[in-house]
Amino acid sequence: MKIYTKGGDSGQTSLFGGRRLPKSHLRIEVYGTVDELNSWLGKLTTEGMPLDCTEFVHAIQQDLFLMGSHLAATDDVRHHLPQWPEQSEQKIEQEIDRMDAVLAPLTNFILPGGTPASASAHLCRCVCRRAERLFVALSIEEPVSPDLLRYLNRLSDYFFTLARYLMHTAGVEEQAWRPSK
Repeated sequence: MKIYTKGGDSGQTSLFGGRRLPKSHLRIEVYGTVDELNSWLGKLTTEGMPLDCTEFVHAIQQDLFLMGSHLAATDDVRHHLPQWPEQSEQKIEQEIDRMDAVLAPLTNFILPGGTPASASAHLCRCVCRRAERLFVALSIEEPVSPDLLRYLNRLSDYFFTLARYLMHTAGVEEQAWRPSK
């Protein structure tokens, strides 16, 4: 099978199920942003995180592929896909709680950065928030799964906590935001 199909040469793409949409359609933008997030996660896993964090991020990548397939499928095809795991956001909450238990209480805004892994986790948080905003915009136009929205919302909290946790495990102090007077 060739990687190029030439089907998108006119600016259209196909959903699973055959429906054609412009590549600029909001649905395409949403799952493209989810794909971008997944790629940033791939980069994050190359930056020397603790093994338990890397394994959890790999599990998130699996979830994001499933999310992308649900977003890229027409209603008549979606029921043939693996089901979205119920209450998947609870796994994320548990991981946030596990990391948060060893972190100092958050008393101010912190600047992104610190270590390569922490900086990448902050980038993942930003891309995740963009995916969430686009998802909300799509939900105004057409029915979408509220489970996916909850997952994205929880996931951005996870990336913020992960960034802090990676700083903590590296022994690097967080830089507080200090507004000008």
